[in-house]
Amino acid sequence: MQGLVLLVSGMGIVYLFLALLVWVMNLSAQIIPRFNHILPDEAPKKQSRGAGAAAASPHDDTMVAIAIAAVVARS
Repeated sequence: MQGLVLLVSGMGIVYLFLALLVWVMNLSAQIIPRFNHILPDEAPKKQSRGAGAAAASPHDDTMVAIAIAAVVARS
């Protein structure tokens, strides 16, 4: 019987803690934007290559061709 009481009380405490955590997170999500003017986020820096992807250079194509030729030569 003591094990059952311990199980229920332990799970109850965990549930209450998680509910409190969710409530605090939701409350902070409403409060923090009000103070965003104090420390605003920096504007993202623009990348010259667009969308964060690196542009392929002719040198890369040459290296790929050499690697393929090396694999074919070993086969």
